Amino acid sequence: MKVCKRCLYTEKHALNIIFDEDGICSGCRIHEEKDSINWNVKAKELKELLESYKNLSGNNYDCIIPVSGARDSYFIVHTIKNVYGMNPLLVTYNKQYNTDVGVRNLANLRIKFNCDIITLTVNPEIVKKITRASLRKMGSIYWHCIAGQTVFPVQIAVKFKIPLIIWGAHQGIDQVGMFSHEDKVEMTRKYRKEHDLMGYEAEDLIDEFDGVSQTDILQFKYPDDEEIEKVGVRGIYLNNYIRWDTLEQHNQMIRLYDYETQNQNRTFDIFNDVDCYNYNDTHDYLKYIKYGYGKVVDQVCREIRLNRITREQGLILINKYVSNKPKKINLFLNWLGITENSFYYIVDQHRNKCFWKRNEEWEWEYVFPDFYKIHGNKGLICEKPHFNFYKSYNKQTSDYKEKYILIGKGF
Repeated sequence: MKVCKRCLYTEKHALNIIFDEDGICSGCRIHEEKDSINWNVKAKELKELLESYKNLSGNNYDCIIPVSGARDSYFIVHTIKNVYGMNPLLVTYNKQYNTDVGVRNLANLRIKFNCDIITLTVNPEIVKKITRASLRKMGSIYWHCIAGQTVFPVQIAVKFKIPLIIWGAHQGIDQVGMFSHEDKVEMTRKYRKEHDLMGYEAEDLIDEFDGVSQTDILQFKYPDDEEIEKVGVRGIYLNNYIRWDTLEQHNQMIRLYDYETQNQNRTFDIFNDVDCYNYNDTHDYLKYIKYGYGKVVDQVCREIRLNRITREQGLILINKYVSNKPKKINLFLNWLGITENSFYYIVDQHRNKCFWKRNEEWEWEYVFPDFYKIHGNKGLICEKPHFNFYKSYNKQTSDYKEKYILIGKGF
C-alpha cells in the first residue's frame, strides 16, 4: 500500500488521492502552492470580488456566511465583516448534537460581530428518522448534519436573493489536492453529492422501510438549477484567496473574541468541531471503521505539511488517538433509541474488510495499514511538536449538561 513519503496519508483516502513518481501525494504537492502564491495579489482579487457584490442600496445583505459554534466560523466572519467591510447574513443549520461549548460559541459569535443570523432547526423526530436511514444505507450518523450545513445556506440565498455565499476551506483542496488554489474552484452540487454526502441526495433516502417520505426530506433538498441561475448564486472558498492555517486562525480568534476550545477524545486538535458531541467521537470512530483512519490522521498530515511536526511525531499522535473508542456513544444511542448491539450490527455491514478482520475469538481486529503500527510504536521518542493550541478558559452556564442541547441560551 502506498504511503506518502512526506505526510502520512495512504492511497486509501476517502476523497481519493494520487502519488507522483517521487512518492509524494497530491495533497502535499498542492500544499506547496501556499509558499509560492503571492497572497497579497490574492487578497486584492478577493477585495475586488467582494466589492462587486456589495449591496449599495442597503436594502439587502451583501453575502451569506454559513456558521456554527466551531470550525472557522469566527475567522470567516471576522475577515469578511471586519477586514473587508461586508454586511453578511449568518446562516446556521442546527445539527442537534450540540455541546454547551458550541452553544456559547455561537451565541458569542452573534454578539461580538453584531450580525443577523437565521437558524434552521428541523423537527427532531424527522432528523432521527433520516439518521436511522443514513446509518443503515451508508453507515453515517452525520449525513443530516452535512446535508443541512451545505444546503440551507443555498436555500436562503435563493429565497432572499443574496447571490454570494462565502465558505472557509475547500476540503478537497486542503486534504488531497483535488484542485489547485489557482483553479478558484467554487461550490457545486456535484461535489456535495459525490463527496460530502457520500453519493446520496436527499431524495435517495426516501424509503418505506425507513419510513422516510417526500415531506421529510424537504429541508435537505438542493434548489433547482433554474432557481439558482435566476439569482446567480455562487459559493466561493476563502482558502483560494488566503493562506489557510486553521491553528493560527483559531489562536487569533481566541485572543480577539474569546472563542472557546475543548479537549477531544479522538484527536489532539482542541479547536475544530468542539460544538458537537459526535464529530470527533462516534462519527469519527465510524470513519475509522469504514476507511481505516480518523480525523487525527487528517490533522497530523496538516501539521506535517505546515512544518510544525515531523512524521515520527505524527505517528505517535496517530497511535495515541486513532483507535480510541467513542466516549459519548450512549448519548447517541439514547437519542436515536437503539441498543449498542443493534448499532454495531448495522455498522458491521459497512466495515471495510481491507482494514479489519475477525480474530480467533471472532472479534474485529484492525490490521491495515500496518505502517502506522510498525513505525509508530509507543516507545518512539522525539522532540515536542512545534504547535501551540491555546486553551481557552471554559465558562459554565445553565446550558451545561451531559446531553445534546437542542436549543440553548448560550449566556
